[in-house]
Amino acid sequence: MDTATRPYRSVLYIPGSKDRALEKARSLPCDAIIFDLEDAVAPEAKPQARETLANALKEGGYGKRSRIVRINALTTEWGLEDVRALRDAGADAILLPKVNTPSDVDNLADMLGPDMPIWVMMETPVCVFNAREIAAHAQVTGLVAGTNDLTKDLGCRTRADRLPLMTSLQMIVMAARAARGVVAIDGVYNRFRDGDGLKAECEQGRDLGFDGKTLIHPAQVEVTNTAFAPTQSEIDLAGRQIAAFEESKASGQGVAVVDGQIVENLHVVAAQRILAKAAAIAEMAAE
Repeated sequence: MDTATRPYRSVLYIPGSKDRALEKARSLPCDAIIFDLEDAVAPEAKPQARETLANALKEGGYGKRSRIVRINALTTEWGLEDVRALRDAGADAILLPKVNTPSDVDNLADMLGPDMPIWVMMETPVCVFNAREIAAHAQVTGLVAGTNDLTKDLGCRTRADRLPLMTSLQMIVMAARAARGVVAIDGVYNRFRDGDGLKAECEQGRDLGFDGKTLIHPAQVEVTNTAFAPTQSEIDLAGRQIAAFEESKASGQGVAVVDGQIVENLHVVAAQRILAKAAAIAEMAAE
C-alpha cells in the first residue's frame, strides 16, 4: 500500500509487554498499532518487554496495519536499549517521546540509520513551538499529539471542546501539512466507555485536519474508523466533481459546476484524495 494513501484513522496503543494483547492486535480492525514500551510498561518489566515485542514483530501476522514502536525517551536508562532491540525487528516506524527540538530527532536518527521512519510525540509546549522544524526533519513521517501531557504542562482545564488545547492541535496539523507527507494523529480520548464523547472528539479532530486518532482501548476502534473515513456522500460527490471537471476541461473550460458550486482544479485534487483514501480503506477491509 502506498504510504501516501495508507489510512491512519485508528492508531491503537498496545502494551509491548503483554503477549495476549500483542496476539489480539493481529485481528483488530485498527489501521495502525503503537506498540508501547514507555508509559504502558513498568520500569522493572521493560527489559522483558523489549524481548517480547521483538519476538512478536518478527513473528508477524499484523497484515497491512502500520507497526509503530514507541520507545522510551533517549534521556532515560531504557531508551538506548530499546533502539538496539527494536530497530531491526520489523517495525514501520519508531515513535520518539519527550522531544523538544529537532536535535532530539537527530540523536535517534543517528542510531537508526537513514532508512527508518521516525514519528514524534508532540507533548510539550517547547515541542509544539518547534513543530514546523521537527516535521521538516528528513526522517519524520508522523506527528502524534500527546494531549494528556500537554494539558499537564500547560496547566489548563480539561474541557469537552478542548478549547485550551486548540492552538497546540492546530500547530501540529499545520506543521505536518507544511512538511508534506507527514501524518498528523490526534491525542487519546480517556473515557473509553463514552462512545458519544469519543465520536464528538473524533469529528472535531477530523474537522481540524487530523488523519486519525490514537486510542487506548479496542472498543474505540469502530467509532474512530467511521469518523475519519470519507462518507458515502463525500465519495459520490468527489466522483461527480472529477467527472464534471474533466468534461468542462475537454470543452475548453477551466471550471465546472456541481450542485450549484464552482469546481476548480483545487477541488479536484481534494476529490482525488478522498477517492484514494476510500480505496485504501477498502483494501485494508478486504485483508
